Amino acid sequence: MSPAQPDGLPAPLDGRLPASAAAGSAGRSLSLYVHVPFCAVRCGYCDFNTYTATELGPDVSQDVYAADAAAEVRWARRVLEDSGVTVRPLHSVFFGGGTPTLLPAADLAGILAQARDTFGLADGAEVTVEANPDSVTPGSLRVLADAGVTRVSFGMQSAVPHVLAVLDRTHDPDNVPRAVAWAREAGLGVSVDLIYGAPGESLADWEHSVRTAVGYAPDHVSAYSLIIEDGTKLAARMRRGEVAPIDEDDQADKYELADRLLAAAGYEWYEVSNWARPAGADGRAHRSRHNLAYWHNQDWWGIGPGAHSHVGGTRWWNLKHPVPYTHRVRAEHSPAAGREVLDAATRHLERVMLEARIRDGLPVAALDDDGRTAVAGLIADGLVEPAHALRGTVVLTLRGRLMGDAVVRRLLG
Repeated sequence: MSPAQPDGLPAPLDGRLPASAAAGSAGRSLSLYVHVPFCAVRCGYCDFNTYTATELGPDVSQDVYAADAAAEVRWARRVLEDSGVTVRPLHSVFFGGGTPTLLPAADLAGILAQARDTFGLADGAEVTVEANPDSVTPGSLRVLADAGVTRVSFGMQSAVPHVLAVLDRTHDPDNVPRAVAWAREAGLGVSVDLIYGAPGESLADWEHSVRTAVGYAPDHVSAYSLIIEDGTKLAARMRRGEVAPIDEDDQADKYELADRLLAAAGYEWYEVSNWARPAGADGRAHRSRHNLAYWHNQDWWGIGPGAHSHVGGTRWWNLKHPVPYTHRVRAEHSPAAGREVLDAATRHLERVMLEARIRDGLPVAALDDDGRTAVAGLIADGLVEPAHALRGTVVLTLRGRLMGDAVVRRLLG
């Protein structure tokens, strides 16, 4: 029987994609996402598909995960070939989680080697590994760099101990600058992730975190507003009144402060929540090429439990729990739980939602008549940059970034 989710179509066990995927993938780049579902502890705000070592049996432990991920990489190429989809060298590879660096660096290097052997890497391919600052060493980062990793993204979140405590982050803040320095010594690009709006975080706390992050001179900074997801420990604490609810005005103030401080330090926003240094004299770009592939709706294959994939207008998602996922992969069956073929209306909606978020902008020509009509009103309301609009591209102002969802609704009519 083919697995399915209530909101998706059955996913055939052989993984074969519909004929529309081959046609729809023409001219698109192909990226690989590798989900590593392990964490030392579960953070109170996190609803990602992650597990601690004690939650899983030995059959799907961290010790054997690399082999299963590599097996899905090999299987992915067979499915693409059997489906008539052109196999392309990988534009980017991204190891996310979870905490990928809980695996030995040699295991991550082995998965990357399998990806290279199976697909090849495009010239200048970006390879990123997310990391907890406590879970790397100078030696492990050198192993990653020697294997072909080009950048590492550290989960800093905050420089303020009481904010980290609310988030249940257990890393030592003093380890962040050490980890950044080790990554630099290994020749890796560096990104740091921040979260703003945690209960009890003052504007001064947030300013301290941003200034501290800037002081580490990373190539790239991501700053995300805290979202309280149902089922998380932090959501339960909020319901019990143990911590204050999220204040959207406070989050807006913190976003504006971050944008101002990062711009003053030479970082350019290129997506609502992401800033990067301009390309240097060596031509090395610092924007995340992998995330830009998502925002430009390119093709990607997601490896691992719960990972999502998209090829040529067909999207599917793997079984979330590592045990059934592992059993499927070892049986050389599709680990997908379900899939959907995107219709024209859905593709249009997603293009507007995604491309409106990026500094490169959304072409006005991609909008329908109602959307093009709405642009003039958005300019008048200070939400869209007039000069860019006159050149045929919708680019958000700072105020527009704060009201991005409302802008998208108006562009969709």
